[in-house]
Amino acid sequence: MLDAHAHPDPVDWNLDDDELRRAGSVKWTLPGPGVLPAWVAEMDVRPSRAVLDAVRGAVERGGFGYPATDRDNGLPEATAQFVERRFGLAVEPRRVLGCGDVMAGVRLVLEVLCEPAPVVVPTPAYPPFLDVPGVTGRPVVTVPCRGRELDVEAIGAALADGARTVLLATPHNPLGRAFTAAELAALRDVVSRHGARVISDEIHAPLVLDGVRHVPYAAVEGTADHVTTVLAASKAWNIPGLKCAQIITANRDDERALAGVPLVMNHGASPLGIVATVAAYTEGEPWLDAVRRDLADRRDQFGDLLARHLPQVAWTPMEATYLAWVDATATGSPDPARTALEAGSVMVHPGRLFGAGHERWARINLATSPERLERIVLALADAWQS
Repeated sequence: MLDAHAHPDPVDWNLDDDELRRAGSVKWTLPGPGVLPAWVAEMDVRPSRAVLDAVRGAVERGGFGYPATDRDNGLPEATAQFVERRFGLAVEPRRVLGCGDVMAGVRLVLEVLCEPAPVVVPTPAYPPFLDVPGVTGRPVVTVPCRGRELDVEAIGAALADGARTVLLATPHNPLGRAFTAAELAALRDVVSRHGARVISDEIHAPLVLDGVRHVPYAAVEGTADHVTTVLAASKAWNIPGLKCAQIITANRDDERALAGVPLVMNHGASPLGIVATVAAYTEGEPWLDAVRRDLADRRDQFGDLLARHLPQVAWTPMEATYLAWVDATATGSPDPARTALEAGSVMVHPGRLFGAGHERWARINLATSPERLERIVLALADAWQS
Protein backbone atom coordinates (compact mmCIF):
# COMPACT_ATOMS: atom_id res chain seq x y z
CA MET A 1 0.00 0.00 0.00
CA LEU A 2 1.37 3.41 -0.94
CA ASP A 3 1.66 6.38 1.37
CA ALA A 4 -0.81 9.10 0.39
CA HIS A 5 1.88 11.79 0.77
CA ALA A 6 4.39 9.93 -1.40
CA HIS A 7 2.22 9.17 -4.39
CA PRO A 8 -0.21 11.42 -6.31
CA ASP A 9 -2.74 8.60 -6.79
CA PRO A 10 -2.43 6.29 -3.77
CA VAL A 11 -3.98 2.83 -3.50
CA ASP A 12 -6.12 2.52 -0.39
CA TRP A 13 -7.41 -0.87 0.77
CA ASN A 14 -8.33 0.46 4.24
CA LEU A 15 -12.08 0.15 3.94
CA ASP A 16 -13.95 -1.58 6.74
CA ASP A 17 -16.84 -3.98 6.17
CA ASP A 18 -19.53 -1.46 7.04
CA GLU A 19 -18.09 1.15 4.69
CA LEU A 20 -17.99 -1.33 1.82
CA ARG A 21 -21.53 -2.50 2.55
CA ARG A 22 -22.81 1.10 2.59
CA ALA A 23 -21.34 1.65 -0.87
CA GLY A 24 -24.14 -0.61 -2.06
CA SER A 25 -22.52 -2.90 -4.62
CA VAL A 26 -23.88 -6.39 -5.20
CA LYS A 27 -20.68 -7.92 -3.88
CA TRP A 28 -21.42 -6.68 -0.37
CA THR A 29 -25.22 -6.42 -0.33
CA LEU A 30 -26.25 -9.79 -1.80
CA PRO A 31 -24.55 -11.99 0.82
CA GLY A 32 -26.26 -10.17 3.68
CA PRO A 33 -24.91 -8.94 7.03
CA GLY A 34 -22.25 -11.04 8.69
CA VAL A 35 -21.09 -12.76 5.51
CA LEU A 36 -17.62 -12.16 4.09
CA PRO A 37 -17.91 -11.73 0.30
CA ALA A 38 -15.16 -13.26 -1.84
CA TRP A 39 -17.14 -14.04 -4.96
CA VAL A 40 -17.95 -11.50 -7.72
CA ALA A 41 -14.99 -9.82 -9.48
CA GLU A 42 -14.87 -6.47 -7.72
CA MET A 43 -12.04 -5.04 -5.64
CA ASP A 44 -12.34 -3.71 -2.09
CA VAL A 45 -10.30 -0.59 -2.86
CA ARG A 46 -10.98 3.12 -3.09
CA PRO A 47 -11.15 4.35 -6.68
CA SER A 48 -8.21 5.92 -8.42
CA ARG A 49 -7.95 9.61 -7.71
CA ALA A 50 -7.62 10.29 -11.45
CA VAL A 51 -10.94 8.55 -12.07
CA LEU A 52 -12.66 10.18 -9.09
CA ASP A 53 -11.55 13.66 -10.15
CA ALA A 54 -12.75 13.08 -13.71
CA VAL A 55 -16.16 11.82 -12.58
CA ARG A 56 -16.57 14.63 -10.03
CA GLY A 57 -15.80 17.14 -12.76
CA ALA A 58 -18.39 15.57 -15.05
CA VAL A 59 -20.98 15.61 -12.25
CA GLU A 60 -20.30 19.28 -11.54
CA ARG A 61 -20.72 20.04 -15.25
CA GLY A 62 -24.05 18.22 -15.23
CA GLY A 63 -22.79 15.48 -17.55
CA PHE A 64 -25.94 13.36 -17.36
CA GLY A 65 -27.24 13.73 -20.90
CA TYR A 66 -27.06 11.28 -23.76
CA PRO A 67 -23.39 10.51 -24.34
CA ALA A 68 -21.50 12.04 -27.22
CA THR A 69 -20.80 9.72 -30.12
CA ASP A 70 -17.49 7.88 -30.45
CA ARG A 71 -16.44 10.51 -32.97
CA ASP A 72 -16.56 13.20 -30.27
CA ASN A 73 -16.13 11.55 -26.85
CA GLY A 74 -12.41 10.75 -26.86
CA LEU A 75 -12.93 7.09 -25.97
CA PRO A 76 -11.60 5.54 -29.22
CA GLU A 77 -8.42 7.63 -29.09
CA ALA A 78 -7.78 6.90 -25.40
CA THR A 79 -8.39 3.18 -25.93
CA ALA A 80 -6.15 2.96 -28.98
CA GLN A 81 -3.31 4.78 -27.23
CA PHE A 82 -3.66 2.63 -24.12
CA VAL A 83 -3.60 -0.75 -25.86
CA GLU A 84 -0.63 0.27 -28.01
CA ARG A 85 1.31 1.65 -25.06
CA ARG A 86 0.43 -1.20 -22.73
CA PHE A 87 0.28 -4.23 -25.01
CA GLY A 88 1.93 -3.19 -28.26
CA LEU A 89 -1.32 -3.53 -30.21
CA ALA A 90 -1.59 -0.88 -32.92
CA VAL A 91 -5.24 0.11 -33.40
CA GLU A 92 -6.79 2.86 -35.49
CA PRO A 93 -9.23 4.83 -33.29
CA ARG A 94 -12.00 4.40 -35.87
CA ARG A 95 -11.87 0.66 -35.18
CA VAL A 96 -12.97 1.25 -31.54
CA LEU A 97 -16.70 1.17 -30.77
CA GLY A 98 -18.13 1.99 -27.35
CA CYS A 99 -20.71 -0.26 -25.68
CA GLY A 100 -22.28 -0.70 -22.26
CA ASP A 101 -20.17 -3.56 -20.92
CA VAL A 102 -18.09 -6.48 -22.14
CA MET A 103 -20.88 -9.04 -22.27
CA ALA A 104 -23.12 -6.60 -24.14
CA GLY A 105 -20.26 -6.26 -26.60
CA VAL A 106 -19.84 -10.02 -26.89
CA ARG A 107 -23.55 -10.41 -27.58
CA LEU A 108 -23.50 -7.66 -30.20
CA VAL A 109 -20.54 -9.23 -32.01
CA LEU A 110 -22.19 -12.65 -31.95
CA GLU A 111 -25.39 -11.29 -33.43
CA VAL A 112 -23.81 -9.06 -36.08
CA LEU A 113 -20.60 -10.76 -37.19
CA CYS A 114 -20.93 -14.46 -36.37
CA GLU A 115 -22.78 -17.19 -38.22
CA PRO A 116 -25.93 -18.62 -36.55
CA ALA A 117 -23.99 -21.74 -35.66
CA PRO A 118 -22.70 -23.35 -32.45
CA VAL A 119 -20.26 -21.41 -30.26
CA VAL A 120 -17.24 -23.06 -28.63
CA VAL A 121 -16.63 -22.15 -24.98
CA PRO A 122 -13.51 -23.58 -23.28
CA THR A 123 -14.28 -24.63 -19.71
CA PRO A 124 -14.05 -23.78 -16.91
CA ALA A 125 -15.64 -20.59 -18.19
CA TYR A 126 -16.83 -17.27 -16.86
CA PRO A 127 -20.52 -18.20 -16.32
CA PRO A 128 -22.05 -15.62 -18.73
CA PHE A 129 -19.99 -17.22 -21.52
CA LEU A 130 -22.15 -20.30 -21.08
CA ASP A 131 -25.36 -18.24 -21.32
CA VAL A 132 -24.74 -15.70 -24.06
CA PRO A 133 -24.72 -18.11 -27.05
CA GLY A 134 -28.23 -19.28 -26.16
CA VAL A 135 -29.42 -15.72 -25.74
CA THR A 136 -28.45 -15.13 -29.38
CA GLY A 137 -30.06 -18.38 -30.55
CA ARG A 138 -26.79 -20.28 -30.90
CA PRO A 139 -26.01 -23.62 -29.24
CA VAL A 140 -23.02 -23.70 -26.89
CA VAL A 141 -20.35 -26.40 -27.24
CA THR A 142 -18.17 -26.71 -24.15
CA VAL A 143 -14.59 -27.91 -24.59
CA PRO A 144 -12.75 -28.71 -21.34
CA CYS A 145 -9.27 -27.26 -21.03
CA ARG A 146 -6.32 -29.58 -20.57
CA GLY A 147 -5.40 -28.54 -17.09
CA ARG A 148 -4.54 -24.86 -17.53
CA GLU A 149 -4.14 -24.99 -21.32
CA LEU A 150 -6.61 -24.68 -24.17
CA ASP A 151 -7.39 -28.01 -25.83
CA VAL A 152 -6.82 -26.75 -29.36
CA GLU A 153 -7.37 -30.19 -30.91
CA ALA A 154 -10.79 -30.49 -29.26
CA ILE A 155 -11.66 -26.94 -30.31
CA GLY A 156 -10.74 -27.93 -33.86
CA ALA A 157 -12.96 -31.01 -33.65
CA ALA A 158 -15.88 -28.84 -32.52
CA LEU A 159 -15.28 -26.46 -35.43
CA ALA A 160 -15.09 -29.42 -37.82
CA ASP A 161 -18.51 -30.50 -36.51
CA GLY A 162 -20.06 -27.15 -37.41
CA ALA A 163 -19.22 -24.61 -34.67
CA ARG A 164 -18.16 -21.27 -36.12
CA THR A 165 -17.21 -19.06 -33.18
CA VAL A 166 -14.81 -19.43 -30.25
CA LEU A 167 -15.35 -17.35 -27.10
CA LEU A 168 -11.90 -16.74 -25.68
CA ALA A 169 -11.08 -15.18 -22.32
CA THR A 170 -7.48 -13.97 -22.25
CA PRO A 171 -6.22 -13.58 -19.61
CA HIS A 172 -8.39 -16.49 -18.64
CA ASN A 173 -11.14 -16.28 -16.05
CA PRO A 174 -11.08 -18.37 -13.86
CA LEU A 175 -7.77 -20.13 -14.65
CA GLY A 176 -5.70 -16.97 -14.28
CA ARG A 177 -3.63 -17.80 -17.35
CA ALA A 178 -2.00 -15.21 -19.59
CA PHE A 179 -1.80 -17.24 -22.78
CA THR A 180 1.47 -17.10 -24.70
CA ALA A 181 1.89 -16.04 -28.31
CA ALA A 182 2.55 -19.67 -29.23
CA GLU A 183 -0.67 -20.86 -27.58
CA LEU A 184 -2.68 -18.16 -29.33
CA ALA A 185 -1.03 -18.95 -32.65
CA ALA A 186 -2.08 -22.59 -32.29
CA LEU A 187 -5.66 -21.42 -31.77
CA ARG A 188 -5.37 -19.12 -34.78
CA ASP A 189 -4.28 -22.01 -36.97
CA VAL A 190 -7.27 -24.18 -36.12
CA VAL A 191 -9.74 -21.30 -36.35
CA SER A 192 -8.37 -20.25 -39.74
CA ARG A 193 -8.47 -23.80 -41.02
CA HIS A 194 -12.21 -23.97 -40.41
CA GLY A 195 -13.16 -20.44 -41.42
CA ALA A 196 -14.37 -19.61 -37.93
CA ARG A 197 -14.23 -16.48 -35.76
CA VAL A 198 -12.84 -15.57 -32.33
CA ILE A 199 -14.38 -13.13 -29.88
CA SER A 200 -11.57 -12.29 -27.45
CA ASP A 201 -12.64 -10.98 -24.03
CA GLU A 202 -9.56 -9.16 -22.71
CA ILE A 203 -11.10 -7.33 -19.77
CA HIS A 204 -8.42 -8.68 -17.41
CA ALA A 205 -5.53 -7.75 -19.73
CA PRO A 206 -4.30 -4.84 -17.53
CA LEU A 207 -4.15 -7.19 -14.52
CA VAL A 208 -1.20 -9.39 -15.47
CA LEU A 209 1.13 -9.94 -12.50
CA ASP A 210 4.87 -10.13 -11.81
CA GLY A 211 6.03 -8.88 -15.17
CA VAL A 212 3.97 -11.37 -17.17
CA ARG A 213 3.15 -9.97 -20.60
CA HIS A 214 -0.36 -9.91 -22.01
CA VAL A 215 -0.44 -10.90 -25.67
CA PRO A 216 -3.61 -9.67 -27.39
CA TYR A 217 -5.09 -12.29 -29.68
CA ALA A 218 -5.39 -9.57 -32.33
CA ALA A 219 -1.61 -9.03 -32.14
CA VAL A 220 -1.00 -12.55 -33.46
CA GLU A 221 -0.24 -12.44 -37.16
CA GLY A 222 -3.01 -13.81 -39.34
CA THR A 223 -5.97 -13.07 -37.05
CA ALA A 224 -7.25 -9.82 -38.56
CA ASP A 225 -9.85 -11.52 -40.75
CA HIS A 226 -11.57 -13.30 -37.86
CA VAL A 227 -11.01 -11.61 -34.47
CA THR A 228 -13.00 -9.06 -32.54
CA THR A 229 -11.64 -7.89 -29.18
CA VAL A 230 -13.81 -6.67 -26.31
CA LEU A 231 -12.27 -4.97 -23.27
CA ALA A 232 -12.96 -2.39 -20.58
CA ALA A 233 -11.34 -0.49 -17.74
CA SER A 234 -13.96 -1.88 -15.37
CA LYS A 235 -11.94 -4.68 -13.74
CA ALA A 236 -8.54 -3.01 -13.63
CA TRP A 237 -9.85 0.28 -12.20
CA ASN A 238 -12.82 -1.22 -10.33
CA ILE A 239 -15.54 0.79 -12.12
CA PRO A 240 -18.00 -1.84 -13.48
CA GLY A 241 -21.06 0.14 -12.41
CA LEU A 242 -20.16 3.03 -14.71
CA LYS A 243 -20.96 0.91 -17.80
CA CYS A 244 -18.38 1.49 -20.47
CA ALA A 245 -16.62 -1.10 -22.63
CA GLN A 246 -14.94 -1.08 -26.01
CA ILE A 247 -15.17 -3.32 -29.06
CA ILE A 248 -12.07 -3.32 -31.24
CA THR A 249 -12.52 -4.53 -34.79
CA ALA A 250 -9.60 -5.81 -36.82
CA ASN A 251 -10.76 -5.06 -40.34
CA ARG A 252 -12.82 -2.54 -42.28
CA ASP A 253 -15.75 -4.84 -43.04
CA ASP A 254 -16.32 -5.69 -39.38
CA GLU A 255 -15.99 -2.03 -38.43
CA ARG A 256 -18.69 -1.03 -40.92
CA ALA A 257 -21.01 -3.85 -39.90
CA LEU A 258 -20.89 -2.99 -36.20
CA ALA A 259 -21.05 0.77 -36.71
CA GLY A 260 -24.11 0.36 -38.93
CA VAL A 261 -26.38 -1.50 -36.50
CA PRO A 262 -29.60 0.17 -35.29
CA LEU A 263 -29.26 2.08 -32.03
CA VAL A 264 -31.47 -0.41 -30.23
CA MET A 265 -28.77 -3.07 -30.65
CA ASN A 266 -26.08 -0.98 -28.96
CA HIS A 267 -27.17 1.85 -26.69
CA GLY A 268 -23.50 2.51 -26.02
CA ALA A 269 -21.69 3.53 -22.87
CA SER A 270 -22.83 5.90 -20.13
CA PRO A 271 -21.45 9.46 -20.16
CA LEU A 272 -19.85 9.04 -16.73
CA GLY A 273 -18.41 5.69 -17.81
CA ILE A 274 -16.79 7.30 -20.82
CA VAL A 275 -15.27 10.07 -18.70
CA ALA A 276 -13.99 7.55 -16.13
CA THR A 277 -12.53 5.25 -18.76
CA VAL A 278 -10.74 8.03 -20.62
CA ALA A 279 -9.23 9.17 -17.31
CA ALA A 280 -8.19 5.61 -16.42
CA TYR A 281 -6.54 5.01 -19.77
CA THR A 282 -4.79 8.37 -19.94
CA GLU A 283 -3.93 9.16 -16.30
CA GLY A 284 -4.54 6.02 -14.26
CA GLU A 285 -1.61 3.74 -15.05
CA PRO A 286 0.50 4.62 -11.98
CA TRP A 287 -2.45 3.62 -9.77
CA LEU A 288 -2.95 0.45 -11.81
CA ASP A 289 0.70 -0.54 -11.47
CA ALA A 290 0.51 -0.10 -7.71
CA VAL A 291 -2.66 -2.21 -7.59
CA ARG A 292 -0.96 -4.95 -9.58
CA ARG A 293 1.89 -5.07 -7.08
CA ASP A 294 -0.60 -5.33 -4.23
CA LEU A 295 -2.53 -8.09 -6.02
CA ALA A 296 0.66 -10.10 -6.48
CA ASP A 297 1.23 -9.75 -2.74
CA ARG A 298 -2.33 -10.94 -2.02
CA ARG A 299 -1.82 -13.95 -4.27
CA ASP A 300 1.35 -14.86 -2.40
CA GLN A 301 -0.36 -14.27 0.96
CA PHE A 302 -3.22 -16.53 -0.12
CA GLY A 303 -0.79 -19.29 -1.00
CA ASP A 304 0.87 -19.02 2.40
CA LEU A 305 -2.48 -19.05 4.18
CA LEU A 306 -3.65 -22.12 2.26
CA ALA A 307 -0.42 -23.97 3.05
CA ARG A 308 -0.92 -23.29 6.76
CA HIS A 309 -4.67 -23.71 7.14
CA LEU A 310 -5.98 -25.66 4.12
CA PRO A 311 -3.11 -27.74 2.78
CA GLN A 312 -5.53 -30.21 1.17
CA VAL A 313 -6.91 -27.54 -1.17
CA ALA A 314 -5.12 -27.52 -4.53
CA TRP A 315 -4.51 -24.44 -6.64
CA THR A 316 -2.01 -22.92 -9.06
CA PRO A 317 -1.02 -19.29 -8.47
CA MET A 318 -2.44 -17.12 -11.21
CA GLU A 319 -0.44 -15.17 -13.77
CA ALA A 320 -3.20 -12.59 -14.12
CA THR A 321 -6.45 -11.47 -12.45
CA TYR A 322 -7.15 -11.47 -8.73
CA LEU A 323 -9.32 -14.60 -8.89
CA ALA A 324 -8.01 -17.82 -7.39
CA TRP A 325 -9.37 -21.07 -8.87
CA VAL A 326 -9.17 -23.77 -6.20
CA ASP A 327 -9.87 -27.48 -6.17
CA ALA A 328 -11.60 -28.27 -2.87
CA THR A 329 -12.30 -31.93 -3.67
CA ALA A 330 -10.11 -33.14 -0.85
CA THR A 331 -12.22 -31.31 1.72
CA GLY A 332 -14.95 -33.90 1.13
CA SER A 333 -17.68 -31.34 0.58
CA PRO A 334 -19.93 -32.09 -2.42
CA ASP A 335 -20.58 -28.35 -2.77
CA PRO A 336 -17.70 -26.35 -1.26
CA ALA A 337 -19.29 -22.96 -1.96
CA ARG A 338 -22.48 -23.87 -0.14
CA THR A 339 -20.50 -25.32 2.76
CA ALA A 340 -18.43 -22.14 2.93
CA LEU A 341 -21.56 -20.00 3.13
CA GLU A 342 -23.51 -22.15 5.56
CA ALA A 343 -20.68 -23.22 7.88
CA GLY A 344 -18.21 -20.37 7.48
CA SER A 345 -20.29 -17.30 6.57
CA VAL A 346 -18.04 -16.61 3.58
CA MET A 347 -19.34 -16.36 0.01
CA VAL A 348 -17.21 -17.72 -2.83
CA HIS A 349 -18.19 -18.42 -6.42
CA PRO A 350 -19.40 -22.02 -6.91
CA GLY A 351 -17.34 -24.02 -9.36
CA ARG A 352 -20.47 -25.70 -10.73
CA LEU A 353 -21.39 -22.41 -12.44
CA PHE A 354 -18.21 -22.56 -14.53
CA GLY A 355 -19.08 -25.77 -16.36
CA ALA A 356 -19.62 -29.46 -15.79
CA GLY A 357 -16.91 -31.27 -13.87
CA HIS A 358 -16.11 -28.36 -11.56
CA GLU A 359 -18.73 -28.98 -8.88
CA ARG A 360 -16.06 -29.29 -6.18
CA TRP A 361 -14.11 -26.24 -7.25
CA ALA A 362 -14.51 -22.62 -6.18
CA ARG A 363 -13.38 -19.23 -7.42
CA ILE A 364 -12.15 -16.93 -4.66
CA ASN A 365 -11.69 -13.17 -5.01
CA LEU A 366 -8.39 -12.08 -3.42
CA ALA A 367 -8.72 -8.34 -4.14
CA THR A 368 -9.19 -7.13 -0.62
CA SER A 369 -7.11 -6.01 2.35
CA PRO A 370 -4.52 -8.41 3.83
CA GLU A 371 -6.48 -8.53 7.08
CA ARG A 372 -9.76 -9.41 5.36
CA LEU A 373 -8.09 -12.01 3.15
CA GLU A 374 -6.81 -13.77 6.26
CA ARG A 375 -10.32 -13.72 7.73
CA ILE A 376 -11.66 -15.25 4.52
CA VAL A 377 -9.18 -18.13 4.52
CA LEU A 378 -9.66 -18.82 8.24
CA ALA A 379 -13.44 -18.91 7.71
CA LEU A 380 -13.00 -21.32 4.80
CA ALA A 381 -10.75 -23.50 6.93
CA ASP A 382 -13.39 -23.65 9.67
CA ALA A 383 -16.09 -24.53 7.14
CA TRP A 384 -14.19 -27.01 4.97
CA GLN A 385 -12.52 -28.87 7.83
CA SER A 386 -15.50 -29.11 10.17
